[in-house]
Amino acid sequence: MGSNICTSRGVHTCKECLSIHPTCAWCSQESFGQVGSSDSRCDLKVNLINVGCDSKALEFPVSQVTVEEDRPLSDKAAGSANQITQMQPQKLRLTLRPGDPQRFTVTVRQVSDYPVDLYYLMDLSYSMKDDLERLQTLGNDLASAMQQKTSNLHMGFGAFVDKPLSPYMYIAPEEAVSNPCFGINTECQAQFGYRNVLSLTEQVERFTQEVGKQEISRNRDSPEGGFDAIMQAVVCKDKIGWRPNATHLLVFTTDAKTHFALDGRIAGLVRPSDGQCHMDQNNNYDMSAIQDYPSLALMAEKLSQNNVNLVFAVTTYAMDLYRDISQLIPGSTVGQLSRDSGNVIKLIVDAYDRVRSKVELEVLDLPEELSLSFNATCLNGQVIRGVRSCSGLKTGDSVSFSVEARLVGCPKQRRSTFTLKPLGFKDTLQVTVDFQCNCGCQDDAQPASPACHYGNGTFECGMCLCDPGRLGPRCECSEAEYSPSQQDVCSRAEGEPVCGGRGDCVCGQCSCHVSSFGKVWGKYCECDDFSCVRFKGELCSGHGACECGVCKCEADWSGEYCNCSTQTATCMAGTGLLCSGRGQCRCGSCECTQPGAYGITCEKCPTCPDACTFKKDCVECKHYKRGALFEKNCDHVCRDEIQLVDELAFYEKNSVNCTYKDEDDCVQHFQYYEDASGKSILYLVKEPECPKGPDTLVVIMAGIGAVLLLGLAALLIWKLLVTIHDRREFAKFEAERAKAKWDTGNNPLYKGATSTFTNVMYHGNS
Repeated sequence: MGSNICTSRGVHTCKECLSIHPTCAWCSQESFGQVGSSDSRCDLKVNLINVGCDSKALEFPVSQVTVEEDRPLSDKAAGSANQITQMQPQKLRLTLRPGDPQRFTVTVRQVSDYPVDLYYLMDLSYSMKDDLERLQTLGNDLASAMQQKTSNLHMGFGAFVDKPLSPYMYIAPEEAVSNPCFGINTECQAQFGYRNVLSLTEQVERFTQEVGKQEISRNRDSPEGGFDAIMQAVVCKDKIGWRPNATHLLVFTTDAKTHFALDGRIAGLVRPSDGQCHMDQNNNYDMSAIQDYPSLALMAEKLSQNNVNLVFAVTTYAMDLYRDISQLIPGSTVGQLSRDSGNVIKLIVDAYDRVRSKVELEVLDLPEELSLSFNATCLNGQVIRGVRSCSGLKTGDSVSFSVEARLVGCPKQRRSTFTLKPLGFKDTLQVTVDFQCNCGCQDDAQPASPACHYGNGTFECGMCLCDPGRLGPRCECSEAEYSPSQQDVCSRAEGEPVCGGRGDCVCGQCSCHVSSFGKVWGKYCECDDFSCVRFKGELCSGHGACECGVCKCEADWSGEYCNCSTQTATCMAGTGLLCSGRGQCRCGSCECTQPGAYGITCEKCPTCPDACTFKKDCVECKHYKRGALFEKNCDHVCRDEIQLVDELAFYEKNSVNCTYKDEDDCVQHFQYYEDASGKSILYLVKEPECPKGPDTLVVIMAGIGAVLLLGLAALLIWKLLVTIHDRREFAKFEAERAKAKWDTGNNPLYKGATSTFTNVMYHGNS
């Protein structure tokens, strides 16, 4: 049959055989080869069949993907909410054996006119007084703006201040407990932790009514207890009225920083938040003075479980803090609130658009023995490797994700389940995994089998697994037995040490020594799992397994040391370009190749083209459908929103005005602006300044005039030349005449009119 990867490893069990390579098979036929021997039982499937192994005795599990539920995607949120499908498929079954990964595809679509639940959670501390007054006048406008996004809108309102106990509240004088504003000669309501003022309702006009009834309060310290409020607003689903089939938008507004987990210890609160709903009959949080503030990890978990999209609407003072918090809470966004909340409508609408424009997959309950890798197919079929999110989407756009599942270990259980879901969606994909690490013949193992020399071993999968202290194909030898003649079969070649010096020859077989460093195996004890190269003190860098002196790297790692990551997510810049388009991603880190570029993702480059030079290509490809980026990676590189304007104005703070000349010699004017959340906008002037074409009549008249002018000039030149010539001739004549010898009074050329003749024959008198 010849040597191959299956026969060269010297395996001893069916399970070891299956773990070598997906092409390896095991023959459990009792009469195959020598009874009780593993020789040649592990081989390629075709080889085993060719040498007489019955196909029924072959152990050869095959990895495969089976779709169990596959409802089509919905186009519009019409009909029953339970029939709306935004993710396909819904159920999968994976059969995986070691070393044989399987791929499946997940498709996600944001349907149009999807129901929206908007819950407005407001800080009612004294510094938010003007914000409350402004919101009382904007309630109807907010409802109208959101109803343009969906025809199925529910709105609710909640308020918070901080924990009602010292040192967070005023407790002296006694009047300050009921009126915290006692010291500033005004009236306000007593401090409270969190209160659900208005549960989500389709009667959106009630939102304005309830907000109009609210009064401001006051607490003692600067940070607020907003995290308590967020937790209760998320987990009290029945009290708040979150609908299971709707987009859940929780808008959190404040002008202050917030308390975190463990801050409650200064008030003697050592009981951690349990993440449960604790609302009394008056819709107040009744554990505010008992439990500590929730942690960020607990909040992120509960937000994900309940499909709530959190929007931080905060003032400039707190922007940096909440931007950092947002990085730790998947699916959350941050917007800058004006001092009196005057821009809250635009902020919420923009936040909703950002939520709906991005699809990001999250993985829940993934077994540690499984490794998943993702490739995203976003707009225009553009494939982005190593990521599981797409942005810049519009309602109705579909995106897909190719997911590769790889078995990196064999668990004790044979079946497990994990879930894939888009952040903020109710839709999920449930994946059931059957681990094919063991052979079916192991279930029929016979302990103390007579086939193994009077019961000295277990007969399993066609061979004997000997009891401790027994050796041999049929467990017929004991370790105490020794025969010098058997040494010859325990050495690779003459003169080499028996069993490589790492074992003893017992019963014609090498019995490898136990090593404190790890496992030793092989026919001649030539293999181990500890002699591979190390990187930073760790075997195979901690990202692979040592097999017979060679590192077998885990998924997403490569190299001799397994120290080179193949993931590119850490090289992805905020612009969506790998290493900002200025370098190469090697081993998970950017190597900047463009002169002057530096930074983790080569994002800094003082000598590189400025924003205007970079963004003009985005204007060309996105608006005019041309240029260097068109038909290449325009949608990936250029995620800017283009807004057409009549003329440029001071639209945003820190905006940059740009000008360039296009291929038609037209001057284009645009303004580039990027907000705090990373969203960039290009304000483009509708009509570029193009050079005007020539006036036909003017050209004709100019041509005629030019011809006439040239003709007149030619005549004048001819006349001048003739005059000069005549004058020269006259001067010459005058000179000749001056040289004549005759009387100047007579013209030598003149002949008179009378002619005189003499008659020679006449002799008379005259």
